[in-house]
Amino acid sequence: MHARSILPLLLLLPALAAAQSPAPPRRIPLDGPKIYQYHCATCHGSDGRGHGPASAALKQPVQDLTLISQRNRGRFPYQHVKEIIDGTQIGPSAHGTREMPIWGPIFHEVDADQDWGEVRLEAVTKHVESMQQK
Repeated sequence: MHARSILPLLLLLPALAAAQSPAPPRRIPLDGPKIYQYHCATCHGSDGRGHGPASAALKQPVQDLTLISQRNRGRFPYQHVKEIIDGTQIGPSAHGTREMPIWGPIFHEVDADQDWGEVRLEAVTKHVESMQQK
């Protein structure tokens, strides 16, 4: 997806997020559930099933994050999911173009001369793993 086509969505996300969750703090939290709520729930929904307030505005259906393990023979592909969140890996080609924002550079913002990006990526990936249906 080209930057021009994702720009309107990125401008819309904060407004839609405000309808579902409190405004994100100035500093990105280190807690996985809070990171998810502030950065993922707008599209994936607070329950991870893909029905967040912005999901209707997207061209492709939003992935149900609670079924990742089921789609992978009962195993959660931790590193692969982390890399999709980070933006270093694209999802399956069946998903079409990448509409999901690349969170790696955002999570790697430097706070007080420290890069907490990996901590944030690990925390949100563990949270998505905890959402898996049994």
